[in-house]
Amino acid sequence: MRPAVFTGILALVATLLLGEGSASAQNPLALERPSLLSDKAVGAAILAVTRAGERLVAVGERGIVLLSDDSGRSWRQVVTPVRASLTTVTFVGEKKGWVAGHMGVILHTEDGGESWVKQFDGIQAAALALAAAEKRAAAEPDPDKREDLLYSAQRLVDDGPDKPFLDLCFLDESTGFVVGAFNLMFRTTDGGATWAPWQDRVENPMELHFYGIRSAGETFYIAGEQGMLLRSTDGGAHFTTVASPYEGSYFGLVTDPAGSIVVFGLRGNAYRSDDGGESWERVETGILVSLSAGIRLAGGEVVLVSQAGDILVSNDGGRSFQRQPDGQPVPATDIVQTADGGLVIASLRGIQRIPAPGK
Repeated sequence: MRPAVFTGILALVATLLLGEGSASAQNPLALERPSLLSDKAVGAAILAVTRAGERLVAVGERGIVLLSDDSGRSWRQVVTPVRASLTTVTFVGEKKGWVAGHMGVILHTEDGGESWVKQFDGIQAAALALAAAEKRAAAEPDPDKREDLLYSAQRLVDDGPDKPFLDLCFLDESTGFVVGAFNLMFRTTDGGATWAPWQDRVENPMELHFYGIRSAGETFYIAGEQGMLLRSTDGGAHFTTVASPYEGSYFGLVTDPAGSIVVFGLRGNAYRSDDGGESWERVETGILVSLSAGIRLAGGEVVLVSQAGDILVSNDGGRSFQRQPDGQPVPATDIVQTADGGLVIASLRGIQRIPAPGK
């Protein structure tokens, strides 16, 4: 088996979150103890931010969740039921949202982020994965394959809840996916009340990390470690490999309902496809720093941000990008457009609000 090595933005996040905070991030008690309110939370390591209607919801280290009702000008912290670091957040509408993160934790809100309940964690995830592997192994005639199935699942149980979820994607209030390190993938069809292991539906024999998952209509795409690109054209029932133009890791992707995709990752590399991933063209970004997040704005512009705080804007659907002078050089982890058209950047040094491109 390959060593547990994280690359790019994960290495940066792991250094800051699992160094000083390793005890709280990996201690199972972090799944049982609520987050601590702090007036320093706004300046903490914030790993993801999204919209919930006009509200902004940001999440980060040690179970931090922050809310803003003035487009990112001011923030307030709310308590969550865990102290594990939270890496990703998504909402369907104004009220219902999900957060996932370290130790396989998934939290849910039905009131726009004011209160949260724990739906899932790495202990439950490992138990479900082992039960599913035992069921598959019982029907597998090849003894070597049976052993491999049981080994990988048993290792999840033996390791404990030490593996993070890294991205969420919900189609509606019921159906969603969560993905993470070492091939972790689960699906829900009841809003997160229950989660089903989905690893056996994915072509990932090396158990590479999944860094990002997005949908374009009924088609899903996953970007991951070592140039891994996966696609599902059957509503997420199965994910198959897409030929990748790059061998380095991708950290995310931006999709368009019309079918175009922009994937981005290590050393400023980005690629674009207009045919569902059948063919790719390299996009010149002008930087050599890893790209950590991207979004499509309401006006159609594509914006990418880097670990060094570079802000790259495309006005032609991701075919070309121009570096913007706005903002401060911070290690960016996520970006969102606010209700008033501005941009908010999450970073390992807190949250930054900047004007929309061209404003």
